Amino acid sequence: MNETIAIIGGGPAGLFCALQAAGEGRDIVVFEKKPSPGRKLLVAGSGQCNITHDGEIADFLSHYGDHGAFLRPALMNFTNRDLARFFAGRGLRMETEPGGKVFPETRKSADVLAVLLAECAARGVEVRSSDPVLAVERDDDGFLVTTKTGTTRVGTLVIATGGASYPVTGSTGDGYAFARALGQPVTETAPALAPVYVEDYLFADLAGISFQNLTLSVYRDGKRARQHTGDLLFTHTGLSGPGILDLSRAVRPGDVLRVAFLSGATSEEVRKRLADAVAAGGARQVKTVLSGLPLPERFVRRLLDLAGVSAEETCAHLGKKARNALAASIAEFPFRVARLGGFNEAMATRGGVALEGINPKTMASKIVPNLYCIGEVLDIDGDTGGYNLQAAFSTAALAARHIAGGNASR
Repeated sequence: MNETIAIIGGGPAGLFCALQAAGEGRDIVVFEKKPSPGRKLLVAGSGQCNITHDGEIADFLSHYGDHGAFLRPALMNFTNRDLARFFAGRGLRMETEPGGKVFPETRKSADVLAVLLAECAARGVEVRSSDPVLAVERDDDGFLVTTKTGTTRVGTLVIATGGASYPVTGSTGDGYAFARALGQPVTETAPALAPVYVEDYLFADLAGISFQNLTLSVYRDGKRARQHTGDLLFTHTGLSGPGILDLSRAVRPGDVLRVAFLSGATSEEVRKRLADAVAAGGARQVKTVLSGLPLPERFVRRLLDLAGVSAEETCAHLGKKARNALAASIAEFPFRVARLGGFNEAMATRGGVALEGINPKTMASKIVPNLYCIGEVLDIDGDTGGYNLQAAFSTAALAARHIAGGNASR
């Protein structure tokens, strides 16, 4: 007798788990609420699909906040190299950017999705699009999955609904409700990898100016709560860029974000470099010296305005008060956080199905027999750069391996 395995969610985690778990004696059904699967995958990496990152898989563990250790078995079971081989073996090769991001050679998310769907079809996976799951419940040692077309009894259930970011793609947090209904604990959720909006934003007209490798510090109640190094981008409405997006998971409204605006330097190092540069500047204009640090000229002009320093002021005539004001602005410019971008702007979700309720070696529930949770529905959110998609594929592969009793295909 065939066992029916239901997977809720036709994103990368759901589809990959389905095709990996497919095999003789197992009927795989993927329930997808949207008219077609993979909607969020299609917008990944602005439609180019930054699918993973280069380097040793052990180095990935530090890119998931406090939850890298949980992912170790999944990442080691199915690595970034395994992922690249899977697609290359089906005619879609990968290429690596200088910064380490890995993309399909065609730079099309649609090509990644096409491979997943073709493999699902070849392996007999049934994908039911436009068939949203309305409810799930336990039924002896299995489950009842109810959609508008009826109720299906299944022996194994996989929740792969994604998080709550980009709700237009179908990620609306349904999986959290399903997990709770089955008795699986879920942590508080919020947007992650989101832009940061600040009070009294002074750089709207400098939108598009970016800075590389800055030291970004989060202060809460006067104490430093988190520090991160990464890139920052001024937008028309606030702060973005990979470094800000990564740090946003640790940011709360009311926090003060202090930025050291010289690449690769701490606030103390910035103050020293500025003092040395001004001391050696003599008759040169302050704006020329600051631009040579290097800082963007338009940004320098704005800092001079804020410090009350004339654009023609020379280093020799720069007063101590003005020098200190400039040093403070460049070394630890304070941005008070008003709010984070919402789920419609966030690239991922912070929080989700609690990790203490999931076996990291199988992705199976420790509480509910034959229940698995994979991908972004879990309380896992990685840095930008392909880490979240790799986690989706790796957790999917590990769950499929356990479901198939070690007979999962690659």
